[in-house]
Amino acid sequence: MKELAIRAFSGAIYVLLLIGSLYFQQASVVLIAFFGIISLVEFSQLIKLKSFIQYLIFGIIYGGFWYFNLYNSTVIGIDEAIQILLVLTIFVNLILIKDLFASKKIPLFESKRYIATTFYLSSGFVFMLLIANYQNAFTPLLLLGGFILIWINDSAAYLVGKNFGKQKLFPSISPKKTVEGFLGGLFFACVSSYFIATYTETLGFTQWLILAIIVSVMGTFGDLIESKFKRQAGVKDSGSIMPGHGGLLDRLDSIIFAAPFIYLFLRILSYVS
Repeated sequence: MKELAIRAFSGAIYVLLLIGSLYFQQASVVLIAFFGIISLVEFSQLIKLKSFIQYLIFGIIYGGFWYFNLYNSTVIGIDEAIQILLVLTIFVNLILIKDLFASKKIPLFESKRYIATTFYLSSGFVFMLLIANYQNAFTPLLLLGGFILIWINDSAAYLVGKNFGKQKLFPSISPKKTVEGFLGGLFFACVSSYFIATYTETLGFTQWLILAIIVSVMGTFGDLIESKFKRQAGVKDSGSIMPGHGGLLDRLDSIIFAAPFIYLFLRILSYVS
């Protein structure tokens, strides 16, 4: 009972911090950066990267896109730079998905460690920032909607999998995940997309429904990939900053991986609408 109370308390603090910051633009910028640095510390420990370079890279790309997207968006080339980062990030994420299926271990030679910290993790937080400030406007409900979809998907997948799960989804990486749990999470995320569309008044129901599918699928991949990194490192959690939950990366792995795909969908919407 005590462990459950600690878990609930630390989870509530995390959610309140996130939701509270999203009502203030500068607070959201700072909190996303703070989450990014902590997650980068945890991920660097997982892949045994003892360097300061990845933190410098994070500061440059996060600070650069924060400044030019929020305060100097008319600078020539900034939109092209975002598109280049998006292409590189999605390409690296697809390679990680390939490694999830094709390799017993994710190859972690020196250059790939820096590629992973830059285009898998750091850029994930950059795209969270860009989603919350989409098209030079403060749009926190878009990012909050993404988080809500992740939370509902994860909770429903756990409950459905625990009660009805029989077929393992990826037993070599995450023995507790089941196909039934994944489908349950996807179903309830899709149902919740109607209420998100209704109450946020950001995008239409069809758009949020597509986002629910993107978030559920890519969020699950993100969770599995982080689980594989942890299994290679021989640890259960990425850290201990959140009592009862583990590390911050354990809570953010899904949205980190899904964020560039969410942003890509928003870009496509802007072109076709």
